[in-house]
Amino acid sequence: MKLHREGYLIIIIAMVLLSSLQAGNYYLLKITEWNWLFYLLTLTILTFAYLVVQFFRIPKRVFSTEENDIICPADGKVVVIEEVEETEYFKDKRIQVSIFMSPLNVHANYNPISGIVKYVKYHKGLFLVAWHPKSSTDNERSTVVTQHSSGKEVLFRQVAGAVARRICYYVQENQSVKAGEEYGFIKFGSRIDLYLPLDSTINVKIGDVVKAKTTKVGKLEKVLDISNRIT
Repeated sequence: MKLHREGYLIIIIAMVLLSSLQAGNYYLLKITEWNWLFYLLTLTILTFAYLVVQFFRIPKRVFSTEENDIICPADGKVVVIEEVEETEYFKDKRIQVSIFMSPLNVHANYNPISGIVKYVKYHKGLFLVAWHPKSSTDNERSTVVTQHSSGKEVLFRQVAGAVARRICYYVQENQSVKAGEEYGFIKFGSRIDLYLPLDSTINVKIGDVVKAKTTKVGKLEKVLDISNRIT
């Protein structure tokens, strides 16, 4: 396991602040013999330090995919599977699969398919709770569309939550990407929305706890859907 580069500065700042709190805790409580309160606050400080570090952890995972697999882009729980109208890029009906990430989940995000990035856009927005129905359209978010070798396209969207205040993504248009490669990171609570072709096979259900790279969300059909744009 390693720590994500997005966390280096935050971890350093957190450790400095928590160390200062612990020093104050020692001089104000330990030396005045309020031992029970000293140990309680020490445990609280150590817990915060652990939570900050574990949030930016990147576990090492071995995975394998087949050509048409749609792999899970994030750790979390499946909270939405439904047919919706996607209005930003496709402007037609798609299957939406949404994965909610709690602050305890790994927050690195990964490409769900291999292909060519056709569209990337960042949107400023609100910070509604991640499970709010309008969070996908009103919150801070980024949208990426990748075209698979079959010609089909998959849209995946990072959505900030009530706690998250920064979305990071590392891909750009016309870039070639591989399924399972890291493409972004969201700092603190958030969700990922996938918008899949209607004929996709879905292998997960609402309530499933999923893991990035190792869970297969579904499969793209091999036959080219000519209704999709190829640019």
